[in-house]
Order: sequence, then C-alpha cells, then structure tokens
Amino acid sequence: MTPPPRPPVQIAWVTDDLDAGASMLTALLGVRRWVRMPGVHFAPDTCSYLGEPADFVADIALSYVGEMQLELIAPVRGHSLYDDFLRAHGPGLHHVCIEAEDPENFDVMLNDAAEQGAAVVARGVMPGGMQFAYVSAEESGIPYLEIAYVPAEIRAVFDYIKQEQRQ
Repeated sequence: MTPPPRPPVQIAWVTDDLDAGASMLTALLGVRRWVRMPGVHFAPDTCSYLGEPADFVADIALSYVGEMQLELIAPVRGHSLYDDFLRAHGPGLHHVCIEAEDPENFDVMLNDAAEQGAAVVARGVMPGGMQFAYVSAEESGIPYLEIAYVPAEIRAVFDYIKQEQRQ
C-alpha cells in the first residue's frame, strides 16, 4: 500500500564548520538568521545508533527559507551517524525530514518504512518530547530520511525561529 504524501519539512547538512555552512547557505538561499544550539546531547538513555545506546554531542544551527527548515549539524564528540557520515563523505547534504502528526503516526511511519525495506539506523527522544528516527535505504540511493514527531513545546521554538526570518 502506498502511504499518503509526506512532503519534506527540513533539509539538513552535516559539516565540520557551522560558520562556513551558515555563511554559504545565507549567501545562496537568502537566509537572514540562524539560531544556534551548541552542545546538544544525544543521551544513551533516550537515543540509539545502530541498535546500541548512543552518547554523542553535536552543535546545531536552524533557520528557515519560507516553510522549509534548514539544519546544520556539526558533530562534537562521540560515535554518531553524523560523525560517520562526515568521515565517509565529508561535509554535505545528509537528510531530509518528514513529520508525523502524532506519536501514533510516528510509529506507523516507521513501520511503513520497514515494510519498504528501509532500516532504522538511529532514533531517540529529545528534551521536550521530540521523537526522531533515521531510516536508510542506501542501496536505493537514500542514505537517510528522518522521521520526526514535533510536540507543541518544540513547535513553538520552531515557530520562533521561522518568525526570526521575517524581521
């Protein structure tokens, strides 16, 4: 069964230099402001990578172009899909994200991905209740697709970041 349309809500790049990435995307896309979140901890009690507890830190910068969220991720320490990607491919486009409307739909979307042959390589719950999972079907040219459930508390932060682009 074909799932309903799930348009991407985010494009994300992994980099070893947030400043360079933000400067270039600002120049190319007309981004006005980036909101930086240094030292985001993906903790082993709530996150996993390759089926094992994850314990890593990344610096993150978020912005918007229209309704599309842009994310820059710079791994800081620990073993992660971001660090592995950077070592294997260098800086570059990492994933697009699609959004689940609620936690139940998040699970449905993960099951749909598994039925299509896309393996879950990382998942977790961030402070504020945001759930995320990265699925991969590399043999089909899809290194990572992020599936996320964004609760109201986090949505308010994203709306603030989006509003910052209009000032």
